[in-house]
Amino acid sequence: MVQDESRVLAPPPAQTDAATLAGLRVVPSRHPGRWLATAVVAVLLAMVVSSLVTNDRWQWSVVTQYLTWPSVLTGLWGTLRLTFAAAVIGFGLGTVLALMRLSRSPLLRSVAWGYTWVFRSVPLILQLLLWYNLAYLYPEISFGIPFGPAFTEVDTLSIVGKFGAAVLGLGLSQAAYSAEIVRAGILGVDQGQHEAAAALGIPRSRQQLRIVLPQAMRTIVPTSINEIIGLVKGTSVVYVLAYGELFYTVGVIYGRNLKVVPLLMVAAIWYLIITTVLTVGQYYLERHYAKGALRTLPPTPVQRLRWSVLAAASKVSGRPLPASVPPSYAVRSTLGAGHLFRTGGDR
Repeated sequence: MVQDESRVLAPPPAQTDAATLAGLRVVPSRHPGRWLATAVVAVLLAMVVSSLVTNDRWQWSVVTQYLTWPSVLTGLWGTLRLTFAAAVIGFGLGTVLALMRLSRSPLLRSVAWGYTWVFRSVPLILQLLLWYNLAYLYPEISFGIPFGPAFTEVDTLSIVGKFGAAVLGLGLSQAAYSAEIVRAGILGVDQGQHEAAAALGIPRSRQQLRIVLPQAMRTIVPTSINEIIGLVKGTSVVYVLAYGELFYTVGVIYGRNLKVVPLLMVAAIWYLIITTVLTVGQYYLERHYAKGALRTLPPTPVQRLRWSVLAAASKVSGRPLPASVPPSYAVRSTLGAGHLFRTGGDR
């Protein structure tokens, strides 16, 4: 009987012994595109560095002189104060607004939505000018029973000055954006977490604070730090109020000595330093809140540096890697014909 070719079983492949495998030569894959892109980027980077070093018009001596100038440091302190106060108000109020948007009360949802709509629609510089002119609308602010007698009254200008107007403008505007960030993080938590907490009889407020928000922080932290970095740079808009923050102070100095570019570089360097510190803090915050989602936390930059040094030392000396180094940091042994190794007996 003629058999169908599709039903004929193929013979099993021949078994290859360990000696044959050990004698095979491992050839690394070629990446010409990667090498070409690396060469192009390296040339462009060298051109940028050469321009920064050889062009005398950058006036790096002036930059160094004014980098720690007392008035510049005072302006830097003003920027940090504004950023901290506005971030506390923005994210504190934003969290409340996000919970209001998720509330079952139609009034709370409507008010939160209306607040977000208004403050995201009005430009920040316009809000700053409105708060700075609040005394024109309300010369005095009274404290007492709503729609009833007032216990005390204070002059508006004594409360809402340049710093107060800047904090109100930045903080209340930031709250509108923070509310959406927090709401998106809460909605990103699996619905089963809400149901499990409700099934255990946990109060709704405790569900949000102890169960939902800690899980939502994995989504909230990256975007929130990005907003804070934008807030640091957004403090430069406060120059319209003549408040002495970093950008306004630098502008006053180069308006007197006409060293425009060096003073702008001074401001740029300080903004870079602040952003770098916030970025490092973001990394460790993300790593902290990843404990509930990852079995193994990502290594810190210090750990990566230490493991890379140990791997390089192992490659140079020919000694095996310590057991504390993860397998991903294992290097090719110069004595192992392309095989990876970690310990003395495993090659």
